[in-house]
Amino acid sequence: MKSFPILITLIIILLTAGTLFAGENPLWLRYPAISPAGDCILFCYKGDIYKVNSSGGTAVPLTLYQGQDFKPVWSHDGKMIAFASDRFGNFDVYVMPSQGGKARRLTFHSANDYPADFTPDNRRVIFSSSRIDTAANTQFPGRTYPELYSVGTEGGRVEQLLTLPAEEAKFDSTGNRIIFHDRKGFEDHWRKHHTSSVTRDILIYEFQNKTYTKVSDFKGEDLYPVFSNDDQEIYYLSEAGGTANVFKALLHNPAGKTQLTRFEKHPV
Repeated sequence: MKSFPILITLIIILLTAGTLFAGENPLWLRYPAISPAGDCILFCYKGDIYKVNSSGGTAVPLTLYQGQDFKPVWSHDGKMIAFASDRFGNFDVYVMPSQGGKARRLTFHSANDYPADFTPDNRRVIFSSSRIDTAANTQFPGRTYPELYSVGTEGGRVEQLLTLPAEEAKFDSTGNRIIFHDRKGFEDHWRKHHTSSVTRDILIYEFQNKTYTKVSDFKGEDLYPVFSNDDQEIYYLSEAGGTANVFKALLHNPAGKTQLTRFEKHPV
């Protein structure tokens, strides 16, 4: 399944999600994550994570806990999911089998930890957390500016990958690059149609060369980027069309972006 059909499938599933719950008209189905094979979707509802076939049907809960479980992320082989849970006060990273089962806690810090992706070999989970900056970092420290870390899927020592804010980071197929949106200021995450010097941009970081490349040029919000399956294109959300919609761009020519969805009143 190609990236564009995946995005359209997510939109259709969420817009028609009222059929997933018998006798209910559920609202605020959030944080959708489609499986690598494209056959099922995870989403969050009332603090738990649900799973449903991408063709529709009955959604079943993968977590049932009195706290909040959210932000599910698939492993690249489809066998595991990572998610954030506040079962011990603040949000930590957990992993569990994608078919259901016992969740295992991976992080134990007092800061909130939010998973973003698995490494291509599925041995580690990368996550954002506001823990500590390097002494050379000139950006004001605080929980608004999370750094990027990784932890093994079996637990163990946490490693810091980047000290600059890198939210919603995703690997390419080689594992040498990540794409993410940055965070420059304290502006409300949910503010619409906002243009200023702190709107988020999309960047790519190459681990081998330790270099950053900015790939977005809109003065407003550009968010949630992912690589295409062949690593030649990126897909992301942007308000360049007025309301947040899905865009795509070639990596060798990111300025030549194409708008794929055209919702006018409600953002994707």
